[in-house]
Amino acid sequence: MTYCVGMLLNDGLAMIADTRTNAGVDNVSTYRKLFVTEQPGERVIAIATAGNLSVTQTALSRLKSGVKLPGSDKAETLMSAPDLQRAVELVGHTIKSVRQDFTTGLEAETVDMGATVLLGGQIRGGPLGLYLIYPQGNAIECGPETPYLQIGELKYGKPILDRALRPDTPLVEAVKLGLISFDSTLRSNLGVGLPFDMITIRPDRFSGSQRRIEADDPYFRELGAQWSEAIAKAHRAMPAPPWIES
Repeated sequence: MTYCVGMLLNDGLAMIADTRTNAGVDNVSTYRKLFVTEQPGERVIAIATAGNLSVTQTALSRLKSGVKLPGSDKAETLMSAPDLQRAVELVGHTIKSVRQDFTTGLEAETVDMGATVLLGGQIRGGPLGLYLIYPQGNAIECGPETPYLQIGELKYGKPILDRALRPDTPLVEAVKLGLISFDSTLRSNLGVGLPFDMITIRPDRFSGSQRRIEADDPYFRELGAQWSEAIAKAHRAMPAPPWIES
């Protein structure tokens, strides 16, 4: 399994993805799941993937070569998409097509062909955006009411984001919250693991800052330790249930 999160704020966009692929307790591997298409000054598009690895890798390969959408007579790529919505359509159509092709060849097999994608970034002339693309090819857009989207093992990291993340949260604070959500997920689910890949994108800069967080990253380790200590301190400071004797 995996865990990916995207956070869309007034101050910018942050996306984080883990790298663990788990096909059983004796078959755990590491694969990159955050991919960036960038043309400085023109566009930056980040894609985070979860689900069937063969589906997502094949879809990304086809996108690089070019994909024809229904009703179009020319192949398009993420580098040629005129806007972010078109890029979402390209990815959604490709994911759906790959799943259909694979399902036809594996009708007799019990194989989960599900694959979900987070796509975020900005193309010149349009706003910074973030989308969740479903296996069926349809998508939803991130909005200010809930300024984040998740895929994969999302339940463990969701509470901190629900409680603390707002559209006006500074990007640096959002990254902190995102990493805390990963720390919580890491502690509760063996299907999610380090290293993590991360990108931050500021509005109208059309480039991203990327970083890989390894298992020995001092900031991430300190953040997790301080978060655990803060939770323990907070719960000790809360009043005891009045109906239970000390």
